[in-house]
Amino acid sequence: MSVSANAVKELRDKTGAGMMDCKKALNEANGDFEKAIEILRKKGASVAAKRAERSANEGIVLTKIFNNGKSAAIVEVNCETDFVAKSDDFVNFVNFVIDIIVNEKPSDLESLKKLSLNGKVLADELNALIGKIGEKIEVSRFTIENSETGEVVDYVHHGSKLGVLIKADNVPAEKADILKPVLKDIAMQVAAMRPLTIYRDEVDKTVVEKEIEIYKELARKEGKPEQILEKIAVGKLNKFYEENCLYEQAYIKDNTKKVSDLLTEFNKANSSQTKLILFRRFHISDEKK
Repeated sequence: MSVSANAVKELRDKTGAGMMDCKKALNEANGDFEKAIEILRKKGASVAAKRAERSANEGIVLTKIFNNGKSAAIVEVNCETDFVAKSDDFVNFVNFVIDIIVNEKPSDLESLKKLSLNGKVLADELNALIGKIGEKIEVSRFTIENSETGEVVDYVHHGSKLGVLIKADNVPAEKADILKPVLKDIAMQVAAMRPLTIYRDEVDKTVVEKEIEIYKELARKEGKPEQILEKIAVGKLNKFYEENCLYEQAYIKDNTKKVSDLLTEFNKANSSQTKLILFRRFHISDEKK
């Protein structure tokens, strides 16, 4: 049957698929518009299956603050090339994903994929986008953070390849606006310096033990006496904490201060007991756990 140019254009406008794909789908569906949409969706799923084994090492990280600063979401969506990561279609899809996360608050990736917004199911939209672009695209991770007594602040580095959430509790409501720029600076610190934890007592014990053994062995090879190896290791371990624990790191905007000084100064000035609780750092190049 002959398919009109207007019908092809209408299908393209609705699905975003290529002109030739729309024409083929309409021909296969004998002009049935809804069936043609289904054919295009199946094509997207087919392309997704074919691309499943490929690497998706590009993409963007997006954050969103909601609930008057008491909650925030962060998501990473990956694709194969930076060109696609910068495209309107991909960026719009990532915004769609984070809107679903904020509205529906899913518990994991599998439940997220089944959710919908404005009648659009995420899994269907993902397959449609894969079919249109022809690259592997995946929602790789997300998290939602909440603070009943504090604030959650976000930071996304230029280029949207790196995003951070910082959560602080025990924030006086009337002082929240004063604290936000401080937390924004600390979020930038996390982005730049990549700490392992906030506090030293949060560092995995196996990591600490491994570091101590390395320091002892290095000192031993330098000919240091056995009785002082422990003291040497402890000294080096303190340096390890200063470099890897956010609270003890030198502040990137003023290396005469530590990050802890920012909170100490805020608490002293505002008679408060605000405390950093956690950070989330999503970077496109990070190994996914």
